[in-house]
Amino acid sequence: MLRIDPHPRPLGQSDIVVSPMAWGMWRFTGKVAAARTLVEAALETGITLFDTADIYGTDTPAGFGSAEALFGQVLAEAPYLRERMVIATKGGIRPGIPYRSDRAYLTEAVEASLSRMGIDRIELYQIHRRDFLTHPQEVAKSLTAMVEAGKVRGIGVSNHSPAEVDALQTFLGLPILSTQPEFSPLHSAPLFDGALDQAMAKDMAVLAWSPLGGGRLSDGAHPAGALLAEQGARFGVDAATAALSWAMVHPARIIPIIGSQNPDRIRSAAGALTVEWTPAEWYAVLQAGMGTSLP
Repeated sequence: MLRIDPHPRPLGQSDIVVSPMAWGMWRFTGKVAAARTLVEAALETGITLFDTADIYGTDTPAGFGSAEALFGQVLAEAPYLRERMVIATKGGIRPGIPYRSDRAYLTEAVEASLSRMGIDRIELYQIHRRDFLTHPQEVAKSLTAMVEAGKVRGIGVSNHSPAEVDALQTFLGLPILSTQPEFSPLHSAPLFDGALDQAMAKDMAVLAWSPLGGGRLSDGAHPAGALLAEQGARFGVDAATAALSWAMVHPARIIPIIGSQNPDRIRSAAGALTVEWTPAEWYAVLQAGMGTSLP
């Protein structure tokens, strides 16, 4: 049987200890009281890794940076919560450009993120998407400067190919601690493009975004969702929770980012740790998600 290790683990090659699941804030909006309820629900579930980005909130009236700002308001109202968290954020996407990772931009971006959240250090700062017009050596210098200045504890990447990770690492004297690809039975590319293999080879944490396939795996409408619902029922959880476990049993020890903005749904995610899989069951979900049989 494939089982999930429920214990906290190091974030890549670092002494930063994180939970086996993360909570993400790409839809984090609204009033402070409701926002605090969500944060506390995640902590009650045992989640310590909180993932956000400066661009989160751009599609809301509050605009660019608003998710970080709301998170900062929660921390200002309840500062004691901060010591229980590992905070990860991202920079590098700017509407209308669309990508920037030059040194001047990243220097301003990390300062702005720190200010919005009202914190003095970010545990994990990630380049959100590759800026094709900035040399990886310049990006590496920017990230190194953040760490040396004590503003960032560790660095990671998001939506980077294995080749892009290698190019950046070539110019870094620090390890890239994490990579953040989209991953679910409906988006299984990291299994085949080398992203998960690279993460295991380099001891990088894998933070998987959209582990529910944009919500399409939450019910039995999709064949993969139907199989997940069946598997979850065997362990007393729903299809969405089973989908989290499906990702987590991979040997890369994938950390799924839970995007729910419902406190009960956040708490129910803990059930993923109890779900077990046989290889045949796991591969059946993969093939249903792909819509084709493996060779």
